Amino acid sequence: MFQSPGPIICQWGFFTLRWYAVMIALGFLVALWVAAPLAKRMGLDYEKVGNGIFVVFIAGIVGARLYYVALRWDYFINHLIEIPQTWQGGLSIHGGIIAGVLAGIWYCRANALPLLKTLDYWTCVVPVAQAIGRFGNFFNSEAYGAPVSDDFPLKLFIPPSARMLQFSSNSYYHPTFLYESVWNFLLFLFLYFYASKKLANYPGLTFCLYLAGYSLGRMIIEPIRIDSVAYFMNMPVPLLISAVTMAFALCLALYLFKRTNSKPA
Repeated sequence: MFQSPGPIICQWGFFTLRWYAVMIALGFLVALWVAAPLAKRMGLDYEKVGNGIFVVFIAGIVGARLYYVALRWDYFINHLIEIPQTWQGGLSIHGGIIAGVLAGIWYCRANALPLLKTLDYWTCVVPVAQAIGRFGNFFNSEAYGAPVSDDFPLKLFIPPSARMLQFSSNSYYHPTFLYESVWNFLLFLFLYFYASKKLANYPGLTFCLYLAGYSLGRMIIEPIRIDSVAYFMNMPVPLLISAVTMAFALCLALYLFKRTNSKPA
């Protein structure tokens, strides 16, 4: 049984240190740590691609927040002061991926880096940051799944103040933060230790596998969650975006595979 100790680690006067921010920062640092040996193995200039991680990370945070705000604009239009308060939670990874990829493309062009190979490199380490960052949701008692029985083998206790009104009498829920964290970590292991080696001669395919792999995980886990903030035709928007992203990634992978094989040996 999982139970959050609370979102706040400690307070000093006006300064508050929150678990959510610590988990995101820890995920970023671990990604940087594993990125160094990978750059050497892939024959990339770590100084350049490592600096790019900062650019992609910042763009990802901004994009994730703006995407979440856009989905809940009916709320934020009356609470504009809360828009930059990311430490309270409210980051949507799909917005982060979109902004991160766009920033990565710009950075590669500006620094004369091989685009597809660099995208492969970055997306090998992104999942480990996501795996760690998901624990921020645990400490905030958010992004949980449907209610479960008291004897369910893996359950998350949600305090009454964080429960949805229609489930106020339920104490235990699916720990979907953990499901996604484990999925992301397994995706990291697959991309970092296997795909990046096997697909070294196919630039862009590892990037496509990341998009498809992450999207598949969200498509499996999203129906369990009960906190979607937007729907389209009775379908949670994150589920729809995941399906579209997966289809795009598979089509792009097929195109890149055929293009690479069509080149003279």
